[in-house]
Amino acid sequence: MWNNSFRSIPIAAGAKGMGCIGYPDHPAWEVTARCNLKCLHCHVGAPEEEQKELTTAEGKKLIEELRKINEFRMLVYTGGEPLVRQDLFELLDYSANSGFINVIATNATLITKKVAQELKKRGARGAAVSIDSPDSLIHNKIRNHENAFDLALQGIKALAEESIPLQINVTVMEYNFESLEGLLELAESYKAIVVLIYQLIPVGRGDAIRSASLDMQQNETLLKFIQSKQRDISAILEPVAGPQYWPYLFTMKKNGGFLKKLGASFFHGCSAGEGFVYIKANGDVWPCPFININAGNVREQSFPDIWNKSEVFLRLRDRENLLQGKCGRCEYKRMCGGCRGRSLAHNGDLFSEDPSCFIKVPKM
Repeated sequence: MWNNSFRSIPIAAGAKGMGCIGYPDHPAWEVTARCNLKCLHCHVGAPEEEQKELTTAEGKKLIEELRKINEFRMLVYTGGEPLVRQDLFELLDYSANSGFINVIATNATLITKKVAQELKKRGARGAAVSIDSPDSLIHNKIRNHENAFDLALQGIKALAEESIPLQINVTVMEYNFESLEGLLELAESYKAIVVLIYQLIPVGRGDAIRSASLDMQQNETLLKFIQSKQRDISAILEPVAGPQYWPYLFTMKKNGGFLKKLGASFFHGCSAGEGFVYIKANGDVWPCPFININAGNVREQSFPDIWNKSEVFLRLRDRENLLQGKCGRCEYKRMCGGCRGRSLAHNGDLFSEDPSCFIKVPKM
């Protein structure tokens, strides 16, 4: 694992710890809601005609404003599928020249040798490729495309030829829960440096398959599986929408000084609004892709004003006082904080307790 920790340093881009959705602090920009696939679980889900994408000029202005946040050194380009946007390479050039480490989150089906060469030329220092199963039938069913798996592997090979570090993203749900071990073997075979293991949060198109979300027991099984596999997998395994992973590790090793010393100063749990931000295609600013609460729009306000002054972000940063129920009583609220997106999606309340938490917390 530690060798890959050093290999991933360019992508980590000055991060001071580990948290949900990768290394904090960084923004993710949904440059388009358009996509060549229609995945069952996609959090975007909105009709294309309703998405008024930022123009090239507006995108460059956003990059300039993101650069004013000192902690932001990495910029993730996501979607939809970023590669359907015609000015993507121009925007990548602009952010690279502005000092950002560029990372592209993609389904990889559109990545040819020529595209991979262009990505490398335009400062892409990492590619996060979505693979939902090592079984092509399962992956293709989730992706709603009969050839998505083979095309994605071709894209991964093209990225490898250009020495662009690979991250695998998987969204775990009942449809692919049993194939996760094989997926990690696939990630190893392609020398992935990071595997982000998302859980299905029923937002966007994913709301239609809400019943496929993991329950408390499955969340516990998944996080314990990740911990057990990390010993054998060279890629860094990191859960998304499973911030209980960090207190679980801590309780396992409570008498071993390493994790105890790091504690909440290193493990940040839910990063929504605390080191992570998600900018929608139309300029709306969300705390994360699973929290569909608009904190402001960059066409109407400067990004620094939204980031520093929005009530949504300020409230999310006040875990000590605003978390409710089990999360509010938990001694690990700084290290974990529960998944705010799952709380909102399942309970209708951003600050309610995470319904999938298995950590033991004293009752009042």
